[in-house]
Amino acid sequence: MADTTPVFDGHNDALLRLYQSGRPDAEQLFLQGTDRGHIDLARAREGGLAGGLFAIFPPPLSNMKVDGKRPQDVTFPPLGQADALASTIAMAAVLQRLERASDGRFAVCRSAAAIRTAMASDALAAVFHIEGTEAVGPDLDLIDILYAAGLRSLGPVWSRSNIFGHGVPFRFPSTPDIGEGLSEAGKALVRKCNRLGILVDLSHLNEKGFRDVQAISDAPLVASHSNVHAICPQSRNLIEWQMHAIRETGGLAGLNFSVSFLRPDGATNANTDLDILLRHLDAMLEALGEDGVALGSDFDGALVPRAIGDVSGLPNLIMAMREHGYGEELIEKIAWRNWLRVLERTIG
Repeated sequence: MADTTPVFDGHNDALLRLYQSGRPDAEQLFLQGTDRGHIDLARAREGGLAGGLFAIFPPPLSNMKVDGKRPQDVTFPPLGQADALASTIAMAAVLQRLERASDGRFAVCRSAAAIRTAMASDALAAVFHIEGTEAVGPDLDLIDILYAAGLRSLGPVWSRSNIFGHGVPFRFPSTPDIGEGLSEAGKALVRKCNRLGILVDLSHLNEKGFRDVQAISDAPLVASHSNVHAICPQSRNLIEWQMHAIRETGGLAGLNFSVSFLRPDGATNANTDLDILLRHLDAMLEALGEDGVALGSDFDGALVPRAIGDVSGLPNLIMAMREHGYGEELIEKIAWRNWLRVLERTIG
């Protein structure tokens, strides 16, 4: 690992990239190094990535465009359970194969203690996360099976509706007040996650669904990869009361590196200065406190600032924080300590 501040990152889509590559050697490319995507093991070490939430995302059957538009003002149709189940199981298999093939360099972690052990042994600590639970039926039986395979975090919805609730579509400018709250099945899912010790991620949930989780859950509220709506009025970003609710429960929000969730104009432009990330961090620190701010890059799922580029560019953000006046203790909290604290309280 690089001689730099370690980072535990709240969200990446590397498993989706490996799954969609269709390559039989995809896992080996990840472990040996490749110029594809944002994350592989070699660049993770170079950038100081110590671990993170590795997301399984059942993709839309079409590509990420609707009627030729980028997903900046579109609503995706529901995804059928059979299609979602096939891709979810396939990506879970990729995760398991990565661990088996890594010779101890990549570890699927089922507890905060396991994350600490992996970090101490210089293994990349992966927490199994699902972003959008379309594969799960109303009986919730699949949750038990996935939990046994290591699932410790899930977002009930992605930016589309399912039987559990409503995800905010990609819309700019917009508030997150779009659609109804959780269904009864969604409320049962949250309760089951609380019982098992599965973190419930709110980053794609709409405002009414967020309020429902707030009312039901006995765990810290977490938005793994969301920014500040007052700076960038994207429907996926957090409004003031949501950040205050997260703070009241001892939860956290992770800074999303996606330029369209950072920029006040919502533009998809890689030539986005790191100053805008610092502006979001300043606002998050004010609303959430030093213990409630973390990182949730969205690597391999978003266009990130050219100044970061990929996971090997994480030290550039750490240096920018330092030059901005953040002390080393605060930087460590944002970079990894806050995630470990919240995971200790949620997954054990």
